[in-house]
This record gives sequence, structure tokens and C-alpha cells, in this order.
Amino acid sequence: MIKFSKEELVRYSRQLILPEVGKNGQTKLKAAKVLVIGAGGIGCPVLQYLCAAGIGTIGIVDFDTVELHNLHRQILYTPKDIGKLKTEAAIERLKAQNQGVDFKSFNCVLNDDNASELINQFDIVVDGCDNFATRYTVNDTCVANNKILVSGSILKFEGQVVVFNYKGSKNLRDLYPEAPNPEDVPSCSEVGVLGAVTGTIGCMMSAMTIDILLDQFKNANMLHLFNFKDYSIQKLSF
Repeated sequence: MIKFSKEELVRYSRQLILPEVGKNGQTKLKAAKVLVIGAGGIGCPVLQYLCAAGIGTIGIVDFDTVELHNLHRQILYTPKDIGKLKTEAAIERLKAQNQGVDFKSFNCVLNDDNASELINQFDIVVDGCDNFATRYTVNDTCVANNKILVSGSILKFEGQVVVFNYKGSKNLRDLYPEAPNPEDVPSCSEVGVLGAVTGTIGCMMSAMTIDILLDQFKNANMLHLFNFKDYSIQKLSF
């Protein structure tokens, strides 16, 4: 049986008073195991808000190290972290934020060989990776293993968020059957991205993840599109 210390009751008091959360909801969050793929521009705010909310176990998959050009959008890191593994730097910062969360570090490239082993350790997957090969591997593995997938992507001033494989809902291949040719799709390193876009999309993804864990989610088969040039939002059913 999950119990809460007096410190935890105070820490989470502002969300405990929400009728949609309460002590039962907070218990669900503390029991949850969430895997975050990518500790970059999207992954950093996802990790911070899941950690702050009291998710019991958070796994982080990332093979990269912190670089100077990351700092304008990857808000977990400081110049002192340059050269460190992102998984290690992120967990160090997150533990300082909330010692009540258990972190699991996977400093590796997620691929067809290890995806099932990694993903099956968790209840839900949050994907903020930056390449289509990984995105499709994560999707297909979640479908094969019946795992819910919260997916987000960004470019320049735009972002999108969608939940796949939620209680039998559709998945990435229902929306985009095949991955595009990487040469046909520009990357952030080529065309850029506004840092606040990654933060906002990451916050949306963390909110949806929490919503799912609380059994409150009602936006299956819905693609959310955000344009930060004119601040328009579209919701497209698929």
C-alpha cells in the first residue's frame, strides 16, 4: 500500500486539492512508471513536470552529451554540464528537484534490438526524440506490447502533440503509414527552433501523460497542432 509522508502531502498539496487528482490520483502517480525517450528540448520540460508531479519511477533514454547549442532550449542543463551525458546531468538536476522520484538511466540509442526490453519496464512512453527511425521503432514497439505512447515534435515555430495506442486507439502508422525520407524533412539543426516552442510542447505532453495516468484523458485519435507565429491551435481527428 502506497503511503505519503507529511512532506509529500505538503509538496503536492496544490494538486491534491484538485477533485481530478486527490489522494487516489496522487497514489496513481506515485505508482506509475514512465519512460521518457530523449532528454532534449522536449524531454527536459516533460521530465521536470513529471518529476514535480510526483511520478514514482521515471526512465530516461538518451545517448547524447550536453553541448553549448543545446542550452537555449534544453532547460535542465547549464554551461557546467557541457560534455556530460544528458541522462546523468538530467537526473542530477531532477533529484535535486524531488528526491522522492526513482530514476532509471539508459545511456544508449533506442533501436529494434533493445526497444521491447526498455519499454516493457514502464507503463507509458513519452517520446520526444528527434528522428523518424526512432519514432517509428518506438511506435511499433508500443503497439506490439500494448503500451500507451505520448508523442510530440517541433520545428521552427511549430509543434504537434498526439497520444497513440490509448485503449485501442490508433497509432502513428494510422496517421503516417511510412516514415518520410530523412533527406526530405529539414531538422532543427538546419532550419532552427524557438526554445519556448519546445518548452510549451513538452508541458503539453507532460499534462497529457498525467491526464492518462489519472484516467482523465479524452482526446484519443486527435492530433494537436500549434503555430507560435500566429498562436493558432488546431485539433484534427484521424
